[in-house]
Amino acid sequence: MIILNAKIRNDFGKKTNSMRDLGKIPAVVYGHGVKNVSLEIDYKDFQRVFKETGESSLVELLIEGEKQKRPVLIHEIQKDPVSDKFLHIDFFQASLKEEVEVTVPLVFEGASPAIKDLGGTLIKNITEIEVKALPQNLPHEIKVSIDGLNNFGDHILVKDLILPKDIKVLKKPDEIIVSVAQPQKVEEELEKPVEEDVSKVEKVEKEKKEEEIVEEIKE
Repeated sequence: MIILNAKIRNDFGKKTNSMRDLGKIPAVVYGHGVKNVSLEIDYKDFQRVFKETGESSLVELLIEGEKQKRPVLIHEIQKDPVSDKFLHIDFFQASLKEEVEVTVPLVFEGASPAIKDLGGTLIKNITEIEVKALPQNLPHEIKVSIDGLNNFGDHILVKDLILPKDIKVLKKPDEIIVSVAQPQKVEEELEKPVEEDVSKVEKVEKEKKEEEIVEEIKE
């Protein structure tokens, strides 16, 4: 497991922004029967760890002053909506004897003949999937090979996923994960020039002149 160092957080309130300016992320660790502890994490260290583990793999959290590492999951992340920078992290301290439910991303790999040779379109119905397992058995990602998609309509179901025996998928086995659709033929609509009906225009002008003549006679 990857180790992530942490320090006890002492700055709160308005000082939190100053802490972020110094490259630190406020965080908290909690769990069943575990006392909540406020922490601060080095931004670059967390960025590196998160890239490797995501929210589904176990991390060993080493808090300054503690001898024993804590097995945790990155449970929730708050980000700045504009800059997309990490603002706050929630760590869940997991029991290695109890199964947990997490969402694992699906990674599609390989080359589908139906796409490469026939010009088909890959339709991804599911891009992440909920699984249940002991924390130490959780995968960072689940790979899905599309090499076997040879024709239009070919698909991969949940039950087709290749998983370790200790992982339980929390979805119906016959749900479609990915399929190949026939390419749609998009016909360009040509703009037809608007043609004036000359006969109608001449008729209107003629009626207008006749009305003018009648008015002159009346006068």
